[in-house]
Amino acid sequence: MPTAATHQLSRADARRIAVRAQLLSRPRPSEVLASIDHLTMLQNDPVEAVARNADLVLWSRIGSDYRPSALTAALDDLRLIELMGIIRPAADIALFQAEMQLFAEDADGLPDYQHAQARWVEANDGCRRDILERLRQDGPLTARELPDTCDVPWQSSGWNNNRNVRLLLDMLVLRGEVAAAGFEGRERLWDLAGRIYPELTPVPLAEARRMRDQRRLRSLGIARARTTAIPVDQNDVGSAGETAVIEGVRGTWQVDPAYLSGTFSPRAALLSPLDRLVYDRKRMSELFEFDYQLEMFKPAAKRRWGYWALPILYGDRLIGKIDATADRRAGVLRVEAVHRDLEFTAAMTHAVEVELRALARWLELELLPPAG
Repeated sequence: MPTAATHQLSRADARRIAVRAQLLSRPRPSEVLASIDHLTMLQNDPVEAVARNADLVLWSRIGSDYRPSALTAALDDLRLIELMGIIRPAADIALFQAEMQLFAEDADGLPDYQHAQARWVEANDGCRRDILERLRQDGPLTARELPDTCDVPWQSSGWNNNRNVRLLLDMLVLRGEVAAAGFEGRERLWDLAGRIYPELTPVPLAEARRMRDQRRLRSLGIARARTTAIPVDQNDVGSAGETAVIEGVRGTWQVDPAYLSGTFSPRAALLSPLDRLVYDRKRMSELFEFDYQLEMFKPAAKRRWGYWALPILYGDRLIGKIDATADRRAGVLRVEAVHRDLEFTAAMTHAVEVELRALARWLELELLPPAG
């Protein structure tokens, strides 16, 4: 059977595919669930320097009509679920259950570090059973309400020492036994997975991985077949889509052919630092030639752009960053600086101002621009 020819793309072609796939061109989407189903995932990061990541991602797509209460309601009624810090359509859990079984059985096919984790869970099977029984009787509960009866404490370089219960909960999620069940204040609640996940027929492992690659490529538009693994979710797409090369960029890519036709209708957007358009920093650099790092973990004196700087998308280019903070006590969206990666045209300046005003209105805060 003949294979499809390799697609020849310019960088602008590739950028436009990526932007369209991430729902950042016109027209804007209007529905929360449909948007998440297309994006496949939202990182549920609790940092609220401007707004929580999941809300900021949805606002940058849907716009002023987006209400965080819609996301909360969909999580509360289990149309959406959280899996390892990622919000996903509930039906997608069927694409992960075969891997959960693999981890629970410590079977062949796991990376070495997961074999070590599986053995640690087995060594602490008594604590595992204690946690499951406590959740069965009294759940949902926070981690600090659950017993630490581990026989073998987790050993690390220091960051995770004495965090046995929290680490064991993460691994019970990987086993498909425990699931996130919302929050009590800022503390995550946990419950038995059977009370959270819908009853679905697990998709066989190879087919599940193929389907996840296809869904990921649909949401990214263009991606590498293989790239460096990351903790949150994969950035690569295997053999999904069709092969492409990008002028001026080394190697081959996989592209979703659905984006090879159609028009590109540009707009401006302010992005979360964890937005999938920029989350894979290597892909971001190769496609957009954009220099960016999340600097929240750097000392203030060493930050170039700010604690939670928002990348600025204008059409198919990333043109700068905005150092902004939502000061809810003072009732203002405080803009410390607008960092321009290139000289802004009048149209760019106007578009950024419009987006900042829209962001402030959505947050119900007064916009406080940079001094001077």
